[in-house]
Amino acid sequence: MNLKKVLVLSIFVLFFIPQTSFAFGKKEDVTTQQPHAAYPPKYDSIYLEQLKKEYKKISNDEVILVALDMMKNTNADFSRRAIMGYNLTEKPVKVQFKDLGAIKEDYANFDALGWKKKNNLYIFINPRHADAPPAALAALLAHEALHQDEYNSLAEETYAWTMEAAVWCEMLEIYPESNDVQHPLLQRENTLKQLFEKGGYTNKYIKKTVYANKGYQNLPQTSPGFERL
Repeated sequence: MNLKKVLVLSIFVLFFIPQTSFAFGKKEDVTTQQPHAAYPPKYDSIYLEQLKKEYKKISNDEVILVALDMMKNTNADFSRRAIMGYNLTEKPVKVQFKDLGAIKEDYANFDALGWKKKNNLYIFINPRHADAPPAALAALLAHEALHQDEYNSLAEETYAWTMEAAVWCEMLEIYPESNDVQHPLLQRENTLKQLFEKGGYTNKYIKKTVYANKGYQNLPQTSPGFERL
Protein backbone atom coordinates (compact mmCIF):
# COMPACT_ATOMS: atom_id res chain seq x y z
CA MET A 1 0.00 0.00 0.00
CA ASN A 2 1.17 3.50 -0.81
CA LEU A 3 1.46 5.06 2.64
CA LYS A 4 0.81 8.76 2.87
CA LYS A 5 2.53 10.82 5.57
CA VAL A 6 -0.33 11.86 7.86
CA LEU A 7 -1.59 11.82 11.70
CA VAL A 8 -5.36 11.27 12.40
CA LEU A 9 -8.17 10.10 14.65
CA SER A 10 -7.73 6.56 15.99
CA ILE A 11 -10.85 5.77 18.02
CA PHE A 12 -9.82 2.42 19.40
CA VAL A 13 -12.66 0.20 20.53
CA LEU A 14 -11.69 -3.21 19.18
CA PHE A 15 -13.36 -5.94 21.17
CA PHE A 16 -10.51 -6.92 23.48
CA ILE A 17 -8.05 -4.09 22.92
CA PRO A 18 -7.89 -0.75 24.80
CA GLN A 19 -8.66 2.55 23.09
CA THR A 20 -6.84 5.23 21.14
CA SER A 21 -8.17 8.35 19.52
CA PHE A 22 -7.35 11.51 17.60
CA ALA A 23 -8.73 14.96 18.28
CA PHE A 24 -8.45 18.54 17.15
CA GLY A 25 -8.46 21.35 19.69
CA LYS A 26 -6.93 24.35 21.34
CA LYS A 27 -5.85 22.72 24.59
CA GLU A 28 -2.10 22.43 24.91
CA ASP A 29 -1.67 22.01 28.66
CA VAL A 30 0.58 18.96 28.60
CA THR A 31 1.91 17.23 31.68
CA THR A 32 4.54 14.57 31.28
CA GLN A 33 5.47 11.73 33.57
CA GLN A 34 9.04 10.53 33.67
CA PRO A 35 8.77 6.73 33.53
CA HIS A 36 10.93 4.00 34.92
CA ALA A 37 11.73 1.06 32.68
CA ALA A 38 14.32 -1.67 32.31
CA TYR A 39 16.16 -1.02 29.08
CA PRO A 40 18.40 -3.37 27.08
CA PRO A 41 22.09 -3.09 28.05
CA LYS A 42 23.06 -0.81 25.16
CA TYR A 43 20.95 1.99 26.64
CA ASP A 44 23.54 3.21 29.11
CA SER A 45 23.79 6.80 30.32
CA ILE A 46 26.03 7.88 27.43
CA TYR A 47 23.72 6.42 24.78
CA LEU A 48 20.67 7.91 26.46
CA GLU A 49 22.27 11.36 26.38
CA GLN A 50 22.73 10.96 22.63
CA LEU A 51 19.05 10.05 22.24
CA LYS A 52 18.01 13.13 24.22
CA LYS A 53 19.83 15.28 21.68
CA GLU A 54 18.51 13.37 18.67
CA TYR A 55 14.87 13.48 19.75
CA LYS A 56 14.80 16.66 21.83
CA LYS A 57 12.07 18.16 19.64
CA ILE A 58 9.84 15.13 20.10
CA SER A 59 9.77 14.12 23.76
CA ASN A 60 11.30 14.63 27.18
CA ASP A 61 10.25 11.16 28.32
CA GLU A 62 13.20 8.81 28.31
CA VAL A 63 11.21 5.66 27.57
CA ILE A 64 9.76 7.33 24.45
CA LEU A 65 13.28 8.10 23.25
CA VAL A 66 14.25 4.46 23.73
CA ALA A 67 11.10 3.32 21.89
CA LEU A 68 11.91 5.60 18.96
CA ASP A 69 15.46 4.27 18.82
CA MET A 70 14.18 0.69 18.81
CA MET A 71 12.12 1.54 15.72
CA LYS A 72 15.24 2.22 13.63
CA ASN A 73 15.92 -0.26 10.83
CA THR A 74 12.67 -2.13 11.48
CA ASN A 75 9.22 -2.13 9.90
CA ALA A 76 8.47 0.79 12.22
CA ASP A 77 11.10 3.09 10.72
CA PHE A 78 8.59 4.79 8.42
CA SER A 79 6.54 5.73 11.47
CA ARG A 80 9.64 6.91 13.31
CA ARG A 81 10.52 9.20 10.42
CA ALA A 82 6.95 10.52 10.33
CA ILE A 83 7.23 11.39 14.02
CA MET A 84 10.55 13.09 13.34
CA GLY A 85 8.88 15.45 10.88
CA TYR A 86 8.43 13.59 7.59
CA ASN A 87 4.69 14.24 7.65
CA LEU A 88 2.26 16.77 6.16
CA THR A 89 3.14 19.45 8.72
CA GLU A 90 6.86 18.98 8.09
CA LYS A 91 7.30 19.34 11.86
CA PRO A 92 8.22 16.78 14.53
CA VAL A 93 5.29 15.23 16.37
CA LYS A 94 5.33 15.92 20.10
CA VAL A 95 5.00 12.67 22.06
CA GLN A 96 4.13 12.91 25.75
CA PHE A 97 2.41 11.07 28.60
CA LYS A 98 -0.78 12.85 29.64
CA ASP A 99 -3.92 12.27 31.67
CA LEU A 100 -6.30 11.89 28.76
CA GLY A 101 -9.34 12.25 30.99
CA ALA A 102 -8.27 15.84 31.62
CA ILE A 103 -8.90 16.55 27.94
CA LYS A 104 -12.27 14.82 27.90
CA GLU A 105 -13.72 12.32 30.32
CA ASP A 106 -14.53 9.92 27.48
CA TYR A 107 -10.80 9.66 26.72
CA ALA A 108 -9.77 8.56 30.22
CA ASN A 109 -9.25 4.89 29.32
CA PHE A 110 -7.79 5.42 25.87
CA ASP A 111 -4.25 4.16 25.31
CA ALA A 112 -3.25 7.13 23.19
CA LEU A 113 -4.68 10.31 21.76
CA GLY A 114 -3.54 12.23 18.70
CA TRP A 115 -4.07 15.98 19.01
CA LYS A 116 -3.79 18.65 16.36
CA LYS A 117 -3.50 22.36 17.14
CA LYS A 118 -3.19 24.55 14.07
CA ASN A 119 -0.22 23.03 12.22
CA ASN A 120 1.25 21.14 15.19
CA LEU A 121 0.76 17.45 15.88
CA TYR A 122 0.87 15.60 19.20
CA ILE A 123 0.61 12.03 20.40
CA PHE A 124 -0.49 11.85 24.03
CA ILE A 125 -0.09 8.45 25.70
CA ASN A 126 -1.99 7.34 28.78
CA PRO A 127 0.33 7.61 31.84
CA ARG A 128 -0.56 4.04 32.82
CA HIS A 129 1.81 3.03 30.03
CA ALA A 130 4.73 5.10 31.31
CA ASP A 131 6.34 1.96 32.76
CA ALA A 132 5.52 -0.24 29.77
CA PRO A 133 8.37 -1.98 27.96
CA PRO A 134 9.72 0.47 25.36
CA ALA A 135 9.35 -2.17 22.65
CA ALA A 136 5.59 -2.22 23.25
CA LEU A 137 5.51 1.58 23.06
CA ALA A 138 7.40 1.32 19.78
CA ALA A 139 4.60 -0.85 18.36
CA LEU A 140 1.98 1.62 19.62
CA LEU A 141 3.82 4.55 18.04
CA ALA A 142 4.17 2.63 14.77
CA HIS A 143 0.37 2.51 14.60
CA GLU A 144 -0.31 6.09 15.69
CA ALA A 145 2.16 7.66 13.29
CA LEU A 146 0.39 6.12 10.28
CA HIS A 147 -2.64 8.31 10.97
CA GLN A 148 -1.54 11.69 9.68
CA ASP A 149 -4.59 13.62 8.50
CA GLU A 150 -8.23 14.19 9.41
CA TYR A 151 -9.44 11.39 7.11
CA ASN A 152 -9.88 7.88 8.40
CA SER A 153 -11.26 4.65 6.96
CA LEU A 154 -11.70 0.95 7.56
CA ALA A 155 -8.77 0.28 5.25
CA GLU A 156 -6.57 2.72 7.16
CA GLU A 157 -7.46 1.27 10.56
CA THR A 158 -6.87 -2.25 9.25
CA TYR A 159 -3.47 -1.23 7.96
CA ALA A 160 -2.54 0.58 11.18
CA TRP A 161 -3.50 -2.34 13.43
CA THR A 162 -1.73 -4.80 11.15
CA MET A 163 1.40 -2.65 11.21
CA GLU A 164 1.29 -2.52 15.01
CA ALA A 165 0.99 -6.31 15.19
CA ALA A 166 3.84 -6.81 12.72
CA VAL A 167 6.08 -4.40 14.60
CA TRP A 168 5.31 -6.06 17.92
CA CYS A 169 6.23 -9.47 16.46
CA GLU A 170 9.48 -8.00 15.16
CA MET A 171 10.23 -6.32 18.48
CA LEU A 172 9.82 -9.63 20.27
CA GLU A 173 12.35 -11.22 17.94
CA ILE A 174 14.87 -8.50 18.84
CA TYR A 175 13.88 -7.94 22.49
CA PRO A 176 12.11 -11.15 23.65
CA GLU A 177 12.44 -10.09 27.29
CA SER A 178 9.88 -7.35 26.60
CA ASN A 179 7.11 -9.94 26.97
CA ASP A 180 8.31 -11.22 30.34
CA VAL A 181 6.28 -8.77 32.42
CA GLN A 182 2.60 -8.16 33.14
CA HIS A 183 1.37 -4.89 31.71
CA PRO A 184 -1.90 -3.57 30.20
CA LEU A 185 -0.15 -2.50 27.01
CA LEU A 186 1.16 -6.03 26.52
CA GLN A 187 -2.40 -7.34 26.68
CA ARG A 188 -3.24 -5.12 23.72
CA GLU A 189 -0.11 -6.03 21.77
CA ASN A 190 -0.41 -9.75 22.37
CA THR A 191 -4.09 -9.74 21.33
CA LEU A 192 -3.08 -8.16 18.03
CA LYS A 193 -0.19 -10.60 17.71
CA GLN A 194 -2.56 -13.56 18.12
CA LEU A 195 -4.89 -12.21 15.43
CA PHE A 196 -1.93 -11.58 13.13
CA GLU A 197 -0.50 -15.07 13.61
CA LYS A 198 -3.93 -16.71 13.32
CA GLY A 199 -4.26 -15.07 9.93
CA GLY A 200 -0.94 -16.45 8.74
CA TYR A 201 0.79 -13.11 9.30
CA THR A 202 -1.77 -11.29 7.16
CA ASN A 203 -4.52 -8.82 8.02
CA LYS A 204 -7.24 -11.48 7.66
CA TYR A 205 -8.49 -11.56 11.27
CA ILE A 206 -7.47 -8.03 12.17
CA LYS A 207 -9.57 -6.83 9.24
CA LYS A 208 -12.56 -8.84 10.44
CA THR A 209 -12.20 -7.35 13.92
CA VAL A 210 -11.93 -3.81 12.57
CA TYR A 211 -14.94 -4.23 10.29
CA ALA A 212 -16.99 -5.70 13.15
CA ASN A 213 -16.07 -2.86 15.52
CA LYS A 214 -19.14 -0.74 16.26
CA GLY A 215 -16.91 2.30 16.76
CA TYR A 216 -15.87 2.08 13.12
CA GLN A 217 -19.31 1.54 11.56
CA ASN A 218 -19.51 5.06 10.14
CA LEU A 219 -16.05 5.03 8.59
CA PRO A 220 -15.74 4.96 4.80
CA GLN A 221 -14.10 2.02 3.10
CA THR A 222 -11.02 4.01 2.07
CA SER A 223 -9.16 7.24 2.81
CA PRO A 224 -6.33 9.12 1.03
CA GLY A 225 -3.33 6.82 0.65
CA PHE A 226 -5.21 3.73 1.80
CA GLU A 227 -6.88 1.59 -0.82
CA ARG A 228 -9.63 -0.92 -0.16
CA LEU A 229 -8.20 -4.06 1.41
